[in-house]
Amino acid sequence: MVLLESEQFLTELTRLFQKCRTSGSVYITLKKYDGRTKPIPRKGHVEGFEPADNKCLLRATDGKKKISTVVSSKEVNKFQMYTASEYLVYLKDAYFMIAGLFQPVES
Repeated sequence: MVLLESEQFLTELTRLFQKCRTSGSVYITLKKYDGRTKPIPRKGHVEGFEPADNKCLLRATDGKKKISTVVSSKEVNKFQMYTASEYLVYLKDAYFMIAGLFQPVES
């Protein structure tokens, strides 16, 4: 999985949507991220690890290519708005394809 900067992630996400317009799926997941890169030991004590800021890990995949980024909780709304607009274009294309009226939308 490739960890990208925020703007690079949005660019790659757009490419994933464009690639999967006629066939395929794009999966997006969002989860809380505390900054740890190693798992918590099962039988052990974690020495006072406190995340400095609430962050979210955003992942996207088309089944072949995986991308991810870490965003602060303040930026999550921006990312959700962007992915929602891209997703609506994706759904519109899928609807026209199913109806037999496929007209690709120019972005």
